[in-house]
Amino acid sequence: MSNAYIGRFAPSPTGPLHLGSLVAAMAAALDTRAHGGRLLLRIDDVDATRIVPGAAAAIIHSLQVHGLEWDGEVRYTSQAEGDHEQAFAQLKAAGLVYACACTRSEIAARSPHSRSTELRYPGTCRDGLGAGRTPRAWRLRVPTGIEAFVDRAAGTVAQDVLQDVGDFVLRRADGLWSYHLAIVVDDGRQQVTDIVRGNDLLEVTARQRVLQRLLGLPQPRSLHVPVVLGPTGEKLSKQSGASALNDLEPLPALQQAAKHLGLTQIDPALADHKWQSLPAFWEAATQAWATRWT
Repeated sequence: MSNAYIGRFAPSPTGPLHLGSLVAAMAAALDTRAHGGRLLLRIDDVDATRIVPGAAAAIIHSLQVHGLEWDGEVRYTSQAEGDHEQAFAQLKAAGLVYACACTRSEIAARSPHSRSTELRYPGTCRDGLGAGRTPRAWRLRVPTGIEAFVDRAAGTVAQDVLQDVGDFVLRRADGLWSYHLAIVVDDGRQQVTDIVRGNDLLEVTARQRVLQRLLGLPQPRSLHVPVVLGPTGEKLSKQSGASALNDLEPLPALQQAAKHLGLTQIDPALADHKWQSLPAFWEAATQAWATRWT
């Protein structure tokens, strides 16, 4: 499958990598290896307001010392500004974009019962802005219907995006692109065929597939793996104070990540073997992953 499979890992440069990041990176890398494909590394710097200076370089270094290998040069989401503009213009020309003036508090007041972790947008500005109001964002006019797909871990997933999420944001008033538009366009531009990431993003997959279809882009296969949880049960993240990876001793974190992904149940040596080299560890982990997922 070397010519058919293209995977990617796309971390945000908002701080150093932690165990949760490593789990996602390992899953993406192992699935690519197991399928004989190509892995791309893309720094998701779409939200300039959250970028931490030096974080991108630190992430790249940390991935390298932990033995993760990728193909080609590192790409940055900000390098594809023209592609994002073109996709937005395409949607706008099709009548699928409209300006929205609603504040978060206004949306919350009208949508108290959302099935999503995000507030459902009730469509207040679908037919135009109220008098004297200025745009705060531009939203996608989501079509009616069920978006269904098969995730390799979760099985069949179906969502009525319009009813559960509503018209979602494509661009903010400050000009920054939404995560959904940027990632869909970037994956399409790089011809990504397979997306392997944390299952906290499973619920956004349907709306990204809606965008892919409206833009005429391929819809990659997906595999959503369990995320690492913090001590109080929340997703381990930079925002919740996750500790940075120890780049001086990469093997313990790699073994923790392999255990979290269930690979030590397939090959116990991944947990207790005194590995002489990281390449040997990655080779054994790839074989264990292939046993479970291919």
